[in-house]
Amino acid sequence: MTRVNRLRNSMFIFSLTIMMTAGLLALNAPAVFGGSPDPAAIHKPFGTIGKELRILKTDQETELYKFQGAGCLTHMWFGGSWPDYGKTQVRIYVDDEETASIDMELMLGHGIGFQDPAAPWGVARIGVTGNPSGLYNTYRIPFGKSIRVTAQMAPGVEGQPYFWWIIRGSENLPVEVGGVHLPDSARLRLYKKVDYKAKRLEEFDLINTSKSGALYQVTLAAQGSNFSYLEACVRAYINGAQKPLWLSSGLEDYFLGTYYFNRGKYYTSVAGLTHLDKENFSFSAYRFHEDDPLFFQDGLRLTCRCGEKIGDKIFHDPQETVYTSYVWVYEW
Repeated sequence: MTRVNRLRNSMFIFSLTIMMTAGLLALNAPAVFGGSPDPAAIHKPFGTIGKELRILKTDQETELYKFQGAGCLTHMWFGGSWPDYGKTQVRIYVDDEETASIDMELMLGHGIGFQDPAAPWGVARIGVTGNPSGLYNTYRIPFGKSIRVTAQMAPGVEGQPYFWWIIRGSENLPVEVGGVHLPDSARLRLYKKVDYKAKRLEEFDLINTSKSGALYQVTLAAQGSNFSYLEACVRAYINGAQKPLWLSSGLEDYFLGTYYFNRGKYYTSVAGLTHLDKENFSFSAYRFHEDDPLFFQDGLRLTCRCGEKIGDKIFHDPQETVYTSYVWVYEW
């Protein structure tokens, strides 16, 4: 055998040894997906259900679920039927907080004002399939240490009616808004204003935070003596700015409506009209900013106005109006 052939054989044996060693290491290594550890091993699901239980009370909270660890809620569903079912209070305590950062009435928390019974309808993030039952959401609610969900019936409800629920999530699941991966410290918080009576042309805060974050969702329910309050332009004052970023040319078009919602209710993945009563001049609607992101670094002040005045022009005849608002924001 020539020296060249011996050298070639040595190189072949060396290469084969390297390949076999790599194969053995691969057999003992964790599975990979796209160059990362197997998601099934990292993002383990967790959750619970409640089936036909008489556990809710009016005078205290009932714990529906508690989980220790880091993760993200991904789905909740609630079933039942009794007077003021839609006013059942659901509270979500994140990372052992004493006061729930998410404290919502069941229907308003799913974009529905005035306990409007319209069903079935649904989009990716919220919906209702029954009357008044089958409310669901797929809000991404991240936590770092623990999550606890409770429920409490509205005052005045008699007895203990049957209640059903589903709560589910995944460990270590990241949250994205508008394709942007949010910081691990991001937490979803609900800001509320309930039955606020605004004066004619008053500009009032829906949220005023000094933190960094991303606006996620807005639900608004309002009732006035006419629909002139729908002329309001929604404004966002970002990072302490004195001049606003105008988010709409009217209140109905912030929710993608037009001409005072002249075609009635609608439901889309971006916005929807969940209640409209032309006799008592009331409406409720939701608006997501998940695919229309509004980020801020040093604070956000989001406002509505009771009617509108631009320059010297007052649009129609706005009067005192009562508002309830739910503003969902990721903060860090």
